[in-house]
Amino acid sequence: MASTACFMIISKNDIPIYEAEVGSAPKKEEAAHQHQFILHAALDVVQDLAWTTSAMFLKSIDRFNDLVVSVYVTAVTHTRLMLLHDSRNDDGIKSFFQEVHELYIKILLNPLYLPGSRVTSSHFDTKVRALARKYL
Repeated sequence: MASTACFMIISKNDIPIYEAEVGSAPKKEEAAHQHQFILHAALDVVQDLAWTTSAMFLKSIDRFNDLVVSVYVTAVTHTRLMLLHDSRNDDGIKSFFQEVHELYIKILLNPLYLPGSRVTSSHFDTKVRALARKYL
């Protein structure tokens, strides 16, 4: 079964610093733009929820047709890891977010990386896609 999944990392200034279509469904140009739009539209909901809970993993915060937006908000930098998906695997999604968060921390520890700038590492991209295949 083909799954739809779009993953983005959004900085605290609402700037996308990483994005990837990680689902197994065939990629279409217009679908990618629609996925980005849905994720950006959910940022207001994330902003409101992030201040009302101490949880980092916010399960399904928004819906569009059969697609669900799940979010993980980092504790210190308030960076949002957002996933648009059509699966119902909350445990797998939470594990995916936790492992990607660990990878992102390693990027932040790199002295050559400027926090808030785009993540362009091919190694990071490869690892994120492998984690998506594993958990989503």
